[in-house]
Amino acid sequence: MTLRDLLTDPAYGEMALRLSTSLLIGALIGLERTYHSRPAGFRTHALVCLSTALLMLLTAFGTHWFTGMEGGRVNLDPTRMAQGIMTGIGFLGAGAIIKDGMSVRGLTTAASLWITASIGILIGAGLFFPAILATAFTLGLLALFKRVENRIPVHFVADFFVRFALDGALLEAELRRMMREHGVNAGACSQRLDRDAGFVEYRMSIQSRRDENVRSFARALGQHPAVRETGYTPAGD
Repeated sequence: MTLRDLLTDPAYGEMALRLSTSLLIGALIGLERTYHSRPAGFRTHALVCLSTALLMLLTAFGTHWFTGMEGGRVNLDPTRMAQGIMTGIGFLGAGAIIKDGMSVRGLTTAASLWITASIGILIGAGLFFPAILATAFTLGLLALFKRVENRIPVHFVADFFVRFALDGALLEAELRRMMREHGVNAGACSQRLDRDAGFVEYRMSIQSRRDENVRSFARALGQHPAVRETGYTPAGD
């Protein structure tokens, strides 16, 4: 490739357009994730979209790098490239998923990486209309549907723990009774007893119709003289 080729061959302008578009679209999706403080944000999504578009240029412009066949014709299957890309994105998405106790977070971020890679593939293949339409749908899902989701009446679920001093610690039955008084239900409970450190710890998954019930219960429990430490982690996306 020479400078003259860059100036005269329209394919290189098309390549630049596709890569620039993929960078912009990936950055737009990443901005939404960065705004919500997700582990994969602005730069990650921009790089994912740009890299997938870049790889798809291999098949979209095969004649520019593989001209060994007679007449410069190249028979390539772009779907095989897409399959390899999405396999790699699966590993990247798995890294965005975080399991904290009984709660799992990062699923929406992993899904946004997946759709960003798909959009990058479309742009690399030159399918601008479905790529831009998918971008609009994705931003709508991440931003607008979040408000709808917050209004849906669902149970508030969290991973709860409390650590009592051995002297004056509540029994599990007493702890569950206190939860019910505040409108909180609990699942299976795991216990840890450390006589050397002098504490007993309970961990369980809790749920309630309103998150305020859980906060009210946590405040009430914190007033107990034997409580050393307590807290809960909401299950999120």
